[in-house]
Amino acid sequence: MTAAETDRALVERVAKGDRAAVRLLFMRHHARVYRFVARQTGSELMADDIANEVFLELWRQAPAFEGHSEVSTWLLGIARFKALSLLRKKKEDWIDDDDAAQVADGADTPEVVTMKEDKAAALRRFIDAMPEEHRTVIDLAYYHGQSVSETGEVLGIPVATVKTRMFYARKKLGEALRAAGYDRGWP
Repeated sequence: MTAAETDRALVERVAKGDRAAVRLLFMRHHARVYRFVARQTGSELMADDIANEVFLELWRQAPAFEGHSEVSTWLLGIARFKALSLLRKKKEDWIDDDDAAQVADGADTPEVVTMKEDKAAALRRFIDAMPEEHRTVIDLAYYHGQSVSETGEVLGIPVATVKTRMFYARKKLGEALRAAGYDRGWP
């Protein structure tokens, strides 16, 4: 096994029952899946459970993987489905996003850090207040670095729909930031 072995080759190995390949895919993608689910559910506990279930599902579904998308996109799609299913079944305490905003950039002055934290917290509140369809598109694109086509695959919607949702989501975010007195620049 080489360090540069592709995710697709690893999925093929998983399909043949290779547990080491599952472990390697887990090491490569667990943090990303976990962060995505934590954002979707607002619960670290649920995110941990679901992220682990995603890799169990990888083990089960590897023989059916056809490679039409990137493995990371496929895993995020599984994660999204599992998160939505679990959210329909139960509710839990939500994590405090303000705690996540407390991480300061050491290169900035305390004033700039405070301004960034305030704007980031406001932005997160505005995103959280958006309809789910806009919130998820923003989350996948900006917090998980998914392209428009990958976002469409994860959500199971056409690329044109992703673009439309992204346009309106950004427009609403800009309006909300301006109304709250924030400039477009950072901080």
